[in-house]
Amino acid sequence: MCGFTGRINFNLQQNINEALLRKANQAISHRGPDDDGIYLKQNVGLAHRRLSIIDLSPSGHQPMSNKEKSVWLIFNGEIYNFLDLRTDLQKKGYSFVSKTDTEVIIYLYEAYGEECFKLLRGMFSLALWDDRKKKLLLARDRSGKKPLKYYVGKDFIVFGSELKSFLNYPDVPRRVDLEAINHYLTLQYVPSPKTGFKDIKKLPPAHYLSLDLSKGNPEIKIQAYWEMTYQYPLKLSIPEWKEKILHILEESVRLRMIADVPLGAFLSGGLDSSAIVAMMAKHSPQPIKTFSIGFHEKDYNELPYAQKVADQFSTDHTEFIVKPDALKILPKLVTAYEEPYADSSAIPTWYLSELTRQQVTVALNGDGGDENFAGYGMFPIHQFAENYYGRIPSWIRNKIIISGIKTFHNLRKNNFSERCLRFATSFEKQPNDLRYLYYISYFTPEQKQDLYKSVMKQELATSQSTENLFLKLCEQSHSQNVVDRALYFNFRSYLPDDLLVKVDIATMAFGLEGRSPLLDHHFLELSAQIPWDLKIKKGETKYIFKKALEGILSPEIIYRKKKGFGVPLEHWFRNEFRDYAKEVLLNDHAKIHQWLRREAIASLLEEHLVTQINHANKLWALLTLELWMQNYL
Repeated sequence: MCGFTGRINFNLQQNINEALLRKANQAISHRGPDDDGIYLKQNVGLAHRRLSIIDLSPSGHQPMSNKEKSVWLIFNGEIYNFLDLRTDLQKKGYSFVSKTDTEVIIYLYEAYGEECFKLLRGMFSLALWDDRKKKLLLARDRSGKKPLKYYVGKDFIVFGSELKSFLNYPDVPRRVDLEAINHYLTLQYVPSPKTGFKDIKKLPPAHYLSLDLSKGNPEIKIQAYWEMTYQYPLKLSIPEWKEKILHILEESVRLRMIADVPLGAFLSGGLDSSAIVAMMAKHSPQPIKTFSIGFHEKDYNELPYAQKVADQFSTDHTEFIVKPDALKILPKLVTAYEEPYADSSAIPTWYLSELTRQQVTVALNGDGGDENFAGYGMFPIHQFAENYYGRIPSWIRNKIIISGIKTFHNLRKNNFSERCLRFATSFEKQPNDLRYLYYISYFTPEQKQDLYKSVMKQELATSQSTENLFLKLCEQSHSQNVVDRALYFNFRSYLPDDLLVKVDIATMAFGLEGRSPLLDHHFLELSAQIPWDLKIKKGETKYIFKKALEGILSPEIIYRKKKGFGVPLEHWFRNEFRDYAKEVLLNDHAKIHQWLRREAIASLLEEHLVTQINHANKLWALLTLELWMQNYL
């Protein structure tokens, strides 16, 4: 696990500025505290920060090359099948000087060219320079576990694990991308390939970028090397599905326990992290180190459940009870996440990563379980609307149900009535896929119309709407079922651009490697073949996964109500954040006022304070957006 950055000038005779490259590499030193390296050759500059996990010797130093010094690689991640790949390459005549997965990738490229990415099982982002062909390859793993961002200028390309590594180049502009901000205010994150900065992009997961300079003029292509589709070719019984799920789950966990440094696991006491710990305990001769975080507020504390799992599997368990200093940590988070980012669960993830790193260097987690098995509460609602609500005559829906809910909401004006109205109006959206987007939206299109100034509306007039972006992703699932289509959106957008960003930035801020067995691509491909009605059954989410884990985890853990990894935002905005939010958001010099109506923001703050309606998520999104603009623009 590491970080890297690089720059390629399109003119083969134009030398790289070494001082700027070293400064760019230093900006991501937190990602690799153990070693740093640089490769310079005329128009090519590659730089790397190393967090040593496999082969701790100097043999793992990067940038790394083949024996002829003609292929150079900088790599961030772990390849879990590298030993098998190494054996196959040795049979082809390749020899190795290190025990690293990095060197395996170099010779895999020599043997298979750009097809090599299909053979990698793990998490990765990488940059490979082939000096013979004058060709650059940038590639990213299938689920987007590891980040890779880039900017193409008139006569150069810069790239890196984080924007911080190249934002300070004088020829990289910092201009706000209003289309990205529009998406962000709906989704709480900026979807790929956008970053919030105009013309600076994220390489999408399961894609590679090739830059060919051999013909004089640069040729840039971006191509997918893997795709996940929701098809049901396997006709299996429930016992057969359970057996397959457990077999690949166990294999995925076992492969991710390979490390030459101390290893442990995040344990929330939820289904997914508990399943990972159960499989780890099966393959470890000594107690697994597990780590949990809790808060003094009872509604946000799951430590008792985590302790039950720790007791069941006799782990070496550590609990952290923290009182977040949100006002102090918020500026740190805005700087670290470097794009507009409003997922408040980054706060506990940040604390957990910092404390876990004090004991281990690698931590497995349960990320991906909800995306594999429809674990979010919106999925049964989405299917209910598709199967049942839509069959009710429209005049009954409009004149009785929605009209009644509106009357109830006007009378009560509380959070429950607000949610009822939101869901009821969402059910009416067409096409049906859009219902899901409206369930999860921070700001709906109607609310954004009230929030945006006319200049913002004009700027967005010809841009892609969030609704259109969402529908295009749903279509790419190759499924007609609304649950599968929403699952695909989550896998392609919410997972890589929110959840995995959250964990990568938080863990790497402290030199901690996070590993996600449930995102093993073999496991992902299996889950995509499981029919949706085995993932949701009679309103029970993750049905088949829960059935598979019966007898391994206790029913109390398997069937307890799902809780998010959250913080008490609603309380904070009525108390310790109250004055701070007003000062930042309503200040005459606030940057967001160029695009957003001050009156609409003031109304949200006031309604949150004086009614029972909870606008905390909206206010958090606006607050982090303003701080991002102050920090980065």
